[in-house]
Amino acid sequence: MLEILKNLLHPKFLHMTLLAFCAGIPNSLIYSSLGLWLAQVGIVKATITMFSWAALGYSFKYLWSPLADQLPIPILTKKLGQRRSWLLVSQISIILAISLMAMTNPASGDNSLIQMAVGAILLGFSAATQDISIDAWRIEAAEERDIAMMSSIYQAGYRLGMVTSGFGVLYLAGSIGTSIESYNYFAWQISYLLMALLMLIGIFTTLSIKEPSKDVKASHDFSNKDFMSVVIAFAFGVSTFIILYNSLDELLHLIQNFFVQLTTNHVMIKLILGFIKFILSIMGACIVVLVLSKHKSFNKKMVDEVYWSPVADLFKRHRDHMWLLVGIICTYRISDIVMGVTTNIFYQDMGFTLQEIAEVTKFYGVIVTISGGILGGVLVLRFGLLKIMILGAILSALTNLLFMIMAGMDKNIVYLVFMILADNLAQGMALTAFIAFLSMLVNKNFTAVQYAMFSSVMTLFPKILGGYSGGIVEQFGYANFYLITTIIGIPVVLMLIYAMKTNAFNFQYIPPRNK
Repeated sequence: MLEILKNLLHPKFLHMTLLAFCAGIPNSLIYSSLGLWLAQVGIVKATITMFSWAALGYSFKYLWSPLADQLPIPILTKKLGQRRSWLLVSQISIILAISLMAMTNPASGDNSLIQMAVGAILLGFSAATQDISIDAWRIEAAEERDIAMMSSIYQAGYRLGMVTSGFGVLYLAGSIGTSIESYNYFAWQISYLLMALLMLIGIFTTLSIKEPSKDVKASHDFSNKDFMSVVIAFAFGVSTFIILYNSLDELLHLIQNFFVQLTTNHVMIKLILGFIKFILSIMGACIVVLVLSKHKSFNKKMVDEVYWSPVADLFKRHRDHMWLLVGIICTYRISDIVMGVTTNIFYQDMGFTLQEIAEVTKFYGVIVTISGGILGGVLVLRFGLLKIMILGAILSALTNLLFMIMAGMDKNIVYLVFMILADNLAQGMALTAFIAFLSMLVNKNFTAVQYAMFSSVMTLFPKILGGYSGGIVEQFGYANFYLITTIIGIPVVLMLIYAMKTNAFNFQYIPPRNK
């Protein structure tokens, strides 16, 4: 423990904590706080949880991670370096996005919801871009013996950011005077603007850190135009998704009216048709990107080297167990992500005030998560990486049953404290081990791209499902929903046990630090 505290004071680890703090701030502003804000306005749960899709930028960041890895930003890259220049731009963009959300009152009509969605999407993509650069800096700045400790410290800083934005926003908004019974836009506006101001910590840290000594891979003859063609194609793909998702409403409404005549289960029909709309929109976006990729401005050699080479490297190194690896990464966080989208709305429906939610879930809960993260790092060094991943996966799924029990109770602040502490301790331990697992798989020749690909895959499927969690709750109720989130956590436990028994990834532990 003394060694851990000593490391926290080292400049490298201190900078890691501050950057991770800024990485954690946007998370709660998209997921939990925004959900409570919209719930107070009277937006239905099915719509509220779909706002969590604004964070899908985290899940698609692999697509533009090569740009952050290799595309220089005019003037800034020469002065600051590749990692620091992208960090600075993304942090400025985060401040603008949070400010846009703060200046939007979702109670003023449909147009305000569209504006809020634009702000949330911009925040999601900006925060994801910041994460790409932070992850690359973390891995490149760390020696091999520091990987587990850097992962642990990253989680501590990240959770501090989450508790600041989660606890701070809810507590301040509740103190100013907003509630489910009496909505106050000014309270939410001031709270979000304060979070935008706190992101200045990230800017000051970015200007203070050193660029990693490892040179960013630049063994190519690709021009900025080659990279920008990918950016433009991706932008067209996102625009196509948004246009299709909005324009398909009328068609699916007609289909919904037809099926309503066949069954009275309106919520299930709406849920299924919403999922179909999502899939059709994704397919349309992919077709547009595919067509644009055939244009002569697309440098196919660049796409092969920048995008496919990191993938090919993974297949080469893990070809015998690639599907097992993909399965573990896709499902390790499925229980807590799908469940987490609804938790704050659940607390409010159970009768807890914003101050109570902030104090228990965002303050005490996240402090315990930080402790769980540090504990996870220590346990990995002591017992081995895969063993702690298995333990974390089991505990993360089982603690969802505590939410199921609470759904059948009256308001009970003591049980809420116990439930949140148990859940956050499990999540902190599991996530630290998982981040160390992903970091060990990365080839430093493709640092930003491969880690972004891992972190994209690990959240994509859970976040898509999480967007429909509100509809599932409306259909089955909270208790059954939390039981479902427990059951879907079983497959990853079985896959991890198999991986450990077969030594599928050629490592069982992270070597102890040299003393």
